[in-house]
Amino acid sequence: MPCEIQMAQGGPLGLRRELCARNIRWAAEHGFLHEHTVGPLPSVLYRADEYGRHGNFYPASYSRILDNPGWRRRLAKTHTTARRHLLSHDAERCELDSCNSSDALLMNIFCHPNVSSPNSTLRSFLSISPNVRFVFGHRPRVPMMNGRVDCTELDLCAGDLLIEAKLTEGDFQTARWELPRRYRDFDVVFDSDLLPGDTRRLYGYQLVRGILAAFADETSRYCLLCDQRRSDLIDLWFRVQSAIRRCDQRWRCILVTWQELSQTIPMPLRIWLLEKYGIASPTLDSTSDSIGRSNALEHSIQY
Repeated sequence: MPCEIQMAQGGPLGLRRELCARNIRWAAEHGFLHEHTVGPLPSVLYRADEYGRHGNFYPASYSRILDNPGWRRRLAKTHTTARRHLLSHDAERCELDSCNSSDALLMNIFCHPNVSSPNSTLRSFLSISPNVRFVFGHRPRVPMMNGRVDCTELDLCAGDLLIEAKLTEGDFQTARWELPRRYRDFDVVFDSDLLPGDTRRLYGYQLVRGILAAFADETSRYCLLCDQRRSDLIDLWFRVQSAIRRCDQRWRCILVTWQELSQTIPMPLRIWLLEKYGIASPTLDSTSDSIGRSNALEHSIQY
């Protein structure tokens, strides 16, 4: 099925448009079981077919996810708008079925057997110890002013590294200033005058909360994973990071793009990411698209 793909330009709508075009073509070319949401920018939601194939997951990663009870539970995360936006009105569709799911992209990479192995290049790149397990949907304990803790959810915990993954999400959430000031260490860690926002609201509340979760432990680090096509998120990240008071804490917060991360993973998975998501490392640009589709991708999508 021919489908023109326009490369995303700097924001969520452009990236969603590109992912939509890629996945309409992807699902049709490979015969994956799927359906579309309604609206001017339809998303593609996949589901497993009778052969055990799932169009939103790389086969080797999907097999590992199904074999790991903790990882498999993540697949059941409810898609909150499926009932309203799918023609089938199927309320049982799951968030990780969506082609826009950053959680699915995260698991496709980190659950790959070569990537999760003790001495993988990705572990070295992110300074993750060989014996550390990957925990998706981790809930750290963030101290609050009233003595309680906030068990906010982060996408992945890999030892001392807490990871937040973003793909087509609109922003990092906006909140009234009263909300971040509920946290015990907010004014210790951040100079609020330097944080992005206006007189009433903080922009980047999710980043602030995640960084405070990492800093609740003296040795933990925080990593934002996002697409290099999302210049809006990257700009906001650096504004939040620059508001951290202490330099020795600032270095514990890192930004890594999916494109940078793709350089650390096996070549068949790299080509799969290029074809399905348009994520290209310097060694796999858009000119490699036809090469990947004609050889390495052909065997990488088979079980």
